[in-house]
Amino acid sequence: MKSGLHQLGVAGLADALERRQVSSAELTQHLLARVAAHDALGAFLCTDADLALQQAREADARRAAGQGRGRLDGVPIAHKDIFVTTDFPSTAASKMLDGYRSPFDAAVVAKLKGAGTVTLGKLNCDEFAMGGSNENSSVRPVRNPWDPARIPGGSSGGSAAAVAARLVPAATGTDTGGSVRQPAALSGVTGIKPTYGRCSRYGMIAFASSLDQAGPIARSAEDCALLLQAMSGFDERDATSAQQPVPDFAAAIHAPRAGATSARPLQGLRIGLPREFFGAGVAADVSQAVQAALAEAERLGATLVDVSLPRTELSIPVYYIIAPAEASSNLSRFDGVRYGHRAAQHGDLLDMYRKSRSEGFGAEVKRRIMIGTYVLSHGYYDAYYLQAQKLRRMIADDFQQCFSQCDLIAGPVAPTVARTIGSQTDPVAEYLADIFTLPASLAGLPGMSVPAGFAYSENAAGLPVGLQLIGNYWQEASLLHAAHAFQQATDFHTRAPEGLA
Repeated sequence: MKSGLHQLGVAGLADALERRQVSSAELTQHLLARVAAHDALGAFLCTDADLALQQAREADARRAAGQGRGRLDGVPIAHKDIFVTTDFPSTAASKMLDGYRSPFDAAVVAKLKGAGTVTLGKLNCDEFAMGGSNENSSVRPVRNPWDPARIPGGSSGGSAAAVAARLVPAATGTDTGGSVRQPAALSGVTGIKPTYGRCSRYGMIAFASSLDQAGPIARSAEDCALLLQAMSGFDERDATSAQQPVPDFAAAIHAPRAGATSARPLQGLRIGLPREFFGAGVAADVSQAVQAALAEAERLGATLVDVSLPRTELSIPVYYIIAPAEASSNLSRFDGVRYGHRAAQHGDLLDMYRKSRSEGFGAEVKRRIMIGTYVLSHGYYDAYYLQAQKLRRMIADDFQQCFSQCDLIAGPVAPTVARTIGSQTDPVAEYLADIFTLPASLAGLPGMSVPAGFAYSENAAGLPVGLQLIGNYWQEASLLHAAHAFQQATDFHTRAPEGLA
C-alpha cells in the first residue's frame, strides 16, 4: 500500500492514518519524493522537507497520544503562493516579492495548520493571480500533467497540476474570476469557490478585493468538503468576512435528500441550464462531455430546467473593468520603498518608483494596472467603473431570477480544453475563455468544477473536461452533495494522467 499512497485522496489518507496503516511521516516522505521526481511540471515554487517531516512527526505523536485534531491531522497539502506564510517565502510568483517572508500566516493557512495538516510547500501561480494559464508566473510556467505541452489553467495552475499529478492530495487556491474552477477543469480535478465572504481573505495577497475568495482543489467533492470545513469561518480581521454558520460539509454530502433513494440520490433537485452557456462558442468535445454529465444527473434523479442569464456576455467587460481597477489600487503599495523589489539604479524618488515597478511586475500585471488606472481616472470613472458596477448588480439579479426556477445551475467551466503553452498571444482572446466563470464571481456566488469526461477530437484526445455547478448564496453544501452523488456514479475524478498514477 505504501508505494501507492499518492493514489489516495484526502478522505482515503485520513482513514489510513486513523487506522495506523501508515504514519504521517511515511506519507510525507513519499510525497516529497514525488514532488522532487516531477519537478519538471513546475507546480511547486519551494518545499521544506525538514519542516514538513517535523510537522508530520508531531501529528503522529498526537495520534499516538489520543490527541488528534480531526480527520485532516497529518494529511500533507500545499498552498498557492498567494497566501502569506511564515515558514516559506510568499512571492505571488512575482519578481516584485522575490524572497519576501511574511511575519504572519494567512487566515486560511493558520486554520489548516490548526487542523493538523502538513505543509509540503508553496505552489506556482500566475503572477499576483492574474491570468488563466499559469504562463504569467515570473519563475516558470506550470505544465498540465495530462499533456506537458499544455497549460494547466490558472491562476491556481500549480495547485491543480500538483493534485492532478498526485503530488499532493489537496491544495489551496484562490478564485477571483475562475482561478479555482478553470484550472480544476483543465487539469481533471475537483475545485470549489465558496460564497464570497465564506473564507477569510486575511493574508491573501490582494488582486481584486471585492472578488478574491479562497477555495480548495482536491480529487473529489468529499475531499473538498473536508478542506472547506477547516478553511471556513468568520474572521474579524477581514472586513468582508461573513458571520455565517459553517455547516458540516463532510456530513452534508452523505445526507440523503428528502424522497431520494440510493439509486436516485438527486431526486427532486432542479438543475438550471442557462441557454447562454450552451452556444456556438463551446467546443464540440466539451459540449458532448457536459451533456453526457447532465444526462447522468438526470439518471440520478435530477430535473433539468431551461433558464437564462441574459447578461453573460457582459460579464467579460464588467469584470475586466472592476478587477483591474481594484488591482491598480491594491498593487500601488508595491513601490520599492516599504518592501518588495527596489531598482538597483535610479535617480530621484519618482524614477525609483518607475524603475522598481517596471522591473518587478510582469507584462500581464502591468497591463491590468494600466487598465485599472485608466478606468478610475478623472473623466472615465463615471463612464466605465460606475457603469460596470451597475451591470454587476444586474448580473447578480439575473442569477436570483434563475434560482426562483431551479436549485443549482450547470454548464461548462471553460469553452475548450487546455490549449498548448505559448499558443495564445492575444490577451483579449485569453480573457474570453473566462466567459462561464466570471458571472458567478461577479455575483459572489459559490461555484465548483467537477471532472465530467474527456475530449475525443484528434488534437485534444484524452484531455479533461469540467462540469460547472453554481449555487445560491451559502449553498456550498448543496453543490458538494450534487457533485458527490455524480462522482459516486462516475469515475472521471479517479483517473490519473498516464505515467503518474
